Amino acid sequence: MTLLARTPVAPRTASTAPRRPRRPLPWLPATAFYAVCGLLALLFVAPVAWLVLASFKSGAEFAQSPPTYLPETWSLENYRRLVDAGLFRNVANSALAAAGTVVVATVLSVLAGYGFARFRFRFRGVLFLVVLSTLMIPFQSIVPSLYLILDTLRLTNSILGLILVYTVFALPFGIFTMRAAFAAVPAAIEEAAIMDGAGTLTALCRVLLPVVTPGVATVALYAFFTAWNEFLAALIFTTRQEQYTLPVVLANLQTGAGGLLNWGVLETGAVFAAVPCVLIFLILQRYYVAGLAGGAVKG
Repeated sequence: MTLLARTPVAPRTASTAPRRPRRPLPWLPATAFYAVCGLLALLFVAPVAWLVLASFKSGAEFAQSPPTYLPETWSLENYRRLVDAGLFRNVANSALAAAGTVVVATVLSVLAGYGFARFRFRFRGVLFLVVLSTLMIPFQSIVPSLYLILDTLRLTNSILGLILVYTVFALPFGIFTMRAAFAAVPAAIEEAAIMDGAGTLTALCRVLLPVVTPGVATVALYAFFTAWNEFLAALIFTTRQEQYTLPVVLANLQTGAGGLLNWGVLETGAVFAAVPCVLIFLILQRYYVAGLAGGAVKG
């Protein structure tokens, strides 16, 4: 039997191997993406930078035409005026009202959201719709009723009264968010904890709360922003200077002689009001975004 000789196959060289088409300029999409993101960031940062720089201008520079971008002479006149007006006392009032609102609104939202998500009772859906419908009621329409209630309880001109009012504002959104957060957690996790001997409250605090931390952070941030920036309720329910919150005292101080707007005080007050919000949001940003996404997907 004759063996057929195999013709040796020449190895494929670099010149004969098929080449994959190379993408032209592979770095171009990434560069374009970062360039667009940089431009968008600049659009948001530029007004904030302008605000901070303007707070160091003197009163004469605000009247110049055309306006200057950078302060010609750096001045602390606006900050000194706010400090002399007792600004730190008003900041403390706002901080106390905001902290109390965060605690009360967060606790009530967690308990109510857990009840709506886990318990089955009659008219549960109707009651939840009633809670959400309060978002559509204008605040101005319930001002007389709220004032009468607070006056009867002797809570006008008090931080506690403001905390109760701000809690009413924050509860509908908080209950909706926490209901969605608890509904997204499998019931088997809670059932396993109960089978191990944990009670309902223990399972809620030790098992479920760590899972729904983004929702809790979202409710806390929303309650803080609502209380810290609120103006109308603080203006109506407080009449004494020592009980004013930061937005109210800034509205009183920004008007200069002859009823003209004092731009220096306005810009400086906006810096004081914005710094705590920015810092707290940056600290809890990832929880806030995750909580909003969870509420949007699971309603």
